[in-house]
Order: sequence, then C-alpha cells, then structure tokens
Amino acid sequence: MRFTQANSSVHVPFPLVSIVNTGRMKKQITNVNEYEGIAKEKLPKMVYDYYASGAEDQWTLKENRNAFSRILLRPRILVDVSNVDMTTSILGFKISMPIMIAPTGMQKMAHPQGELATARAASEADTIMTLSTVSTCSIEEVASTGPGIRFFQLYVYKDRNIAAQLVKRAEKVGFKGIVLTVDRPFLGHKEDDIKNRFRLPPHLTLKNFEKNDGTGGSIQISHARGQIDPSLNWKDVKWLQTITSLPILVKGVLTAVDARLAIENGAAGIIVSNHGARQLDYVPATIMVLEEIVEAVEGRVPVLVDGGIRRGTDVFKALALGACGVFIGRAVVFSLAVDGEAGVRKVLKMLRDELEMTMALSGCPSLKDITRDRIKFACSL
Repeated sequence: MRFTQANSSVHVPFPLVSIVNTGRMKKQITNVNEYEGIAKEKLPKMVYDYYASGAEDQWTLKENRNAFSRILLRPRILVDVSNVDMTTSILGFKISMPIMIAPTGMQKMAHPQGELATARAASEADTIMTLSTVSTCSIEEVASTGPGIRFFQLYVYKDRNIAAQLVKRAEKVGFKGIVLTVDRPFLGHKEDDIKNRFRLPPHLTLKNFEKNDGTGGSIQISHARGQIDPSLNWKDVKWLQTITSLPILVKGVLTAVDARLAIENGAAGIIVSNHGARQLDYVPATIMVLEEIVEAVEGRVPVLVDGGIRRGTDVFKALALGACGVFIGRAVVFSLAVDGEAGVRKVLKMLRDELEMTMALSGCPSLKDITRDRIKFACSL
C-alpha cells in the first residue's frame, strides 16, 4: 500500500476519479461500472448491443455479475499492510497485477484507435493484452505499438491453413501465447444482434484477414463466422503444438473433466470462461465453477478466469478461489468508447487500486495471502 507520512499521521491516497467530457457535460467516474452507461449514450445502438448483450434470455450474463455478490469477504485484522505487493507471474511473464485484458473483437467500433489504444494502455500498466482473431487492427499493427506482453486469441477455421498462418504471424512479431477459444463451434443466439441486423460498419475490416496479394479487401464478418470449424476437438490442441513453440491456453473450460482433458492434451494454461455469456445461456457463472476446476488442475498449469469482473473485490474473490489471474473484456471496450486509450488506462488503474485496497483491508499484504479462508459463500453462513 502506498502510504505517506505527514505530521505523524498516515494518509491513504484517494481512489482514482476520472473526469470525462460526454459532449453535453463533464461526468465524474468513480468506478468501472460507470463507463458502461456513458458508452451506451455515445455508441450507436447496434454497436453497444453487440458489446453488451448476451445469448437468448441473458440469464448467464446477469449471473456472471450476480454470483460475485453471493461471496463474502472474511478480513483479518492487525496485519502489517503498509506494503501491498500485487506483482505476479503468468507462464513465466512477470506482470504488475493479476488483472489482464481479454480478447474483445472489433474494437475500432468503439474508438478509432481500437486495439492499438488498448495495447498501449496494457503496456503502460505492465500487464497482458490478448488480441482477438476478429480484431480491426492487425497482429502486426498491434505489435508495432511497442513492447508489451501479448497473447493472441485463435479461432480455428475449416481451412486449417488460416489458423496456422495467424499463429505463425503472431509468433513472428513477438506474441507470447496462443489463447485457443473452444466454446464456439457455432455462433451463439444473440437476439439483440438479430434485431439490429448487426454488421461490421463499412469503413472497418477484420484486419487479420486482409488479402496480402495487393487486391485489397478482407473476409467479411459473416463469412469469417461461417468458416469456424465445428469439428474442432482435442486432437487440434495437439496439432497446434506441432506448428508453434508458444504456450497454448484453452479458453472456454467450465467443468473439471474438461480441465483434466486440456492438461492431458498439452494445454499450458486454462481460462475458465463462458464467452462473456454470449454463447450458451443458462450455463453457470464462471466464478461458481472456478474452484471445481482449480481442484481438478492441482496446480499443474495456471487457471485464469473471466466473466463479470468489475471490482477489485471481484478480483480478490477469484484469487481466493484459486485463480492465478483474471481477464476483463467489456470494461475495456466501454472505457475505450468513452475516453480512448486514457479510458482503458483508467479502468486498469481503478481495478488495481481497488484490489490493493481490498487486500489491505482484508489483511493480505501479498497475493499468496489471499487464501480460501478469506472468503465465504453467503448461502453457507
């Protein structure tokens, strides 16, 4: 904790407050959730709904958030927390905090700088950014923003050569890991997108699919979606290991049995994810299945989690249940829409500051102190 001594009193810095100009007035933002409301006002309805909505009844979308409220904190007192250390290591890569950026597609719909702004913000925060296959900036463009630890999220297409080329391009320009998304053999039923007739705005393209033969143009989003291979199976995890030396993290795991299979098939890490509730509705919130998966993994590979994380207390709860780190997605695109690169930087700092405060007030000076006994499920009280 960054305390300062003055007049024999200990002063704690106020949490970050962000002031943004919404066009009509300036608004004071004191937490991550508030970015979404402003983004909803700024973005076209089609774009906001694409980022914000979930599948079908959107029960899982709401449950991803609601589930965190059923986990209570159990702080310890009289612990020296004058120095709180949040640094950690993921797959050997040291980062400043256990908060990373999840793959979120088509970020130029939110802001003209898109994934480039997000990459710069992640680098400044000294954390990991994951670039989506369906990004509106190319692998090479993101790499050109400067140094940073970056993973590449991969969809495997029916034409395996497309996947192979994407992986090789990412490895060539210095990406450090491949995040294989495995929960999307078909596109989930998002009714808002159907009503809005969602399409990528005509001035944007899926930059990773632009032709390199000088003819210009790109694969259209509907075509790219239709080319995702529903026959993807565990053999393909092994196949990926034959074409790259990068570690492969399997994203979309929701059960202990699949976690064990992922390890048996060579996964270097597991991401507990329900795709932001955008695929299959009425699956559990990720925080509710996290502990089951951590127990099945038995420390053999890092277990990471995404879904519904909006507060430092959410991060703390995930770590207490055994996660090595968390990913945030919607919070990034909403802050990007509101304030560009500065917005993403502020969201990362807000979550960092909140986690730091939660650790201090819970008597946890380091991440290893965030143990299972620091939380309790409300229903068991």
